[in-house]
Amino acid sequence: MAKSLSKRVRGYISPAASRSRLNKAFVLNLTVLLMFALNSATGQTNSEMGHISEGTISSAIEKLIDKHGENERSRIESGVKQVALFWKEEDGTETEFTEFCLDHFVTEENGLRELFDNISRNMEYINGYFHKMNRALTKPIHLDTGPLTKTDMMFGGYNPSAHLAEDFFRNRIAFMNLLNFPFYSLDEKNKTGNEWSRLEWAYARVGDMDTSRIPPLLKLELSETITRADSYISDYNIIMGSVVNEDGDTLFAEDLRLISHWGLRDEIKALYEEENGLERQRVIYTIMERIIRQEIPEQVINNPGYKWDPVSNRVLLDGEEVDFSSEPDTRYKHLLDVFRAVSATDPYTPYYPDYLSRRFEEEMEITRQEIEDLFTEFISSPLAVEVAQVIQKRLDRNLEPFDIWYDGFSSRELKTEELNRMIRRRFPNTEAFQNNLPNMLVKLGFSFNKASEIASRITVDAARGAGHAWGAEMRSDNSHLRTRFGKEGMDYQGYNVAAHELGHNVEQTITLYDIDYYKLRGVPNTAFTEAVAFMFQNRDLKLLGLSAEEDPHMKALDTFWSIYEIMGVSLVDIEVWKWLYLNPDATPAELKEKVIEIAKDIWNRYYAQVFGVEDSPVLAVYSHMISYPLYLSAYPLGHLISYQIEEHIENKNIAEELHRMLINGNITPKHWMLNTVGKEISNEPVFRAVERALEALE
Repeated sequence: MAKSLSKRVRGYISPAASRSRLNKAFVLNLTVLLMFALNSATGQTNSEMGHISEGTISSAIEKLIDKHGENERSRIESGVKQVALFWKEEDGTETEFTEFCLDHFVTEENGLRELFDNISRNMEYINGYFHKMNRALTKPIHLDTGPLTKTDMMFGGYNPSAHLAEDFFRNRIAFMNLLNFPFYSLDEKNKTGNEWSRLEWAYARVGDMDTSRIPPLLKLELSETITRADSYISDYNIIMGSVVNEDGDTLFAEDLRLISHWGLRDEIKALYEEENGLERQRVIYTIMERIIRQEIPEQVINNPGYKWDPVSNRVLLDGEEVDFSSEPDTRYKHLLDVFRAVSATDPYTPYYPDYLSRRFEEEMEITRQEIEDLFTEFISSPLAVEVAQVIQKRLDRNLEPFDIWYDGFSSRELKTEELNRMIRRRFPNTEAFQNNLPNMLVKLGFSFNKASEIASRITVDAARGAGHAWGAEMRSDNSHLRTRFGKEGMDYQGYNVAAHELGHNVEQTITLYDIDYYKLRGVPNTAFTEAVAFMFQNRDLKLLGLSAEEDPHMKALDTFWSIYEIMGVSLVDIEVWKWLYLNPDATPAELKEKVIEIAKDIWNRYYAQVFGVEDSPVLAVYSHMISYPLYLSAYPLGHLISYQIEEHIENKNIAEELHRMLINGNITPKHWMLNTVGKEISNEPVFRAVERALEALE
């Protein structure tokens, strides 16, 4: 495959020649596309942009064709119309518009490649330094550096690059890009991208740069809104040592503090190892329901000063029951604020008229309908009933809603407490984990030199929240791995998260430093970086040098159940955003009721018959819904991609295969999958593996 890619680059033909057929279709459809885009579901339009007359546009096109020749017609027509779409009255008169087009249109013969190289070089500087500024300003919010202050929140919500896009329009850099690099729809990329060279793909990514003209104030408001939501989630901990049963008995370790939802979910998983874990799992599930319904007492959130019985919802102080106030729909107010801040930008994104289309068609480059069809096919599979029966037999009891996180298929020999003790000894602090990164990568198959090179470009930080990975944007910077370190060091839960984030960091580093064109850095979408992260997470013990032989049948069942869970959650997320667009004036209370209704509806359609329980709202517990708008679909998609990759690289060097795949970079998901594993994203490999596993168990 690597040789094939090299051949494509060496056999490069003029983008003007190879694009001519595509651009004819593009020009014919552009007017229809824009009319549709500017009349979105919200009914919003932006009258400031696109005021250049049709006569002026036609005149500019003909003058450019006279200057550069008929062979350039398709690029000229698309370029001039793209500039006209975003041109405001304040950008200049119609005469100045024409003069700009005549002065700045570039052909392959007179410097298009030089222009591309110039854009790529300068965008790496700009992206890189703005990214470093943003990371520094949000450090107190993301890292465990002590109590947050109002000043931290103000600086953390500031977006240093908020004015960048508008500045590029004002000094006409954006117009230069629009004039010379056509924008291609997802359908056009998918249909003809297999004919493009690597350079043509990079040119197309320049064409994706300026698809919106959002006012800086709206960008700043969006950044501040998401920062507030992120801070709310990052500091949303339940002090489990203060949780008691109806007799007042403490149920959990005194120092156990679990973030919602990640920590609560992972504790449910860990308790399958405990003989008396069922009572505590039921209590955690009740806590989740209280959070979803906003029945949780405000006093017990991140506060060890009170005892709390979640089942009866009693709050105790010094052994006496006290009055409390429930959280006042804060969770849903943040979600509503994020929706309003996001949707306020809709009129300024003409190719993608709402956030649903931006998230799926622009960012993920998979249509929402394709995602919904793929997910619905999976969770409707009769295999879910059969896998549930296996779980029920292994548990020797009827399933309960929290068994959606059943973790008993793992063939791990070491128990969580043993792993906790071992990992705390190995990784008492961030420095110990940082120093061990090269050894971990060598165990995955990287050469010592490559492992050391990658590790030197990753910085480990102690996270305030559950953890995340933050890639670099220029080749002189490091990616950052964030995970939780307790007072006694890292525990297994923190390490498992860190293994996941390490996968992100490795992907981020390879696809930045080893890529052929800066504009092709990264992977097609977040699902692909999640796929790599899952591969690392699944090998967490192998990274430590421990025996990690897995029963392939158990792995298949575990993968199926994980996907089955998160696809339902993702569909809830999508349905909530659809409803928000139809009900933009909803109150937090109305939104809460609708989220619960949607979660119950999806549960009843796809899960109730499997679990024997109706009306569970548990699919609405994920914190991503609040601070990471429409991100959740990346996880199940990542699982499917990861499984297809695992199947393809079986009995091969993992590190070499990963590197081969990752240097495909940021092309569309369809072409990335065809280039690397030979097939598009599909449920079938998982279904086949589960069928084999069920047969083996029989």
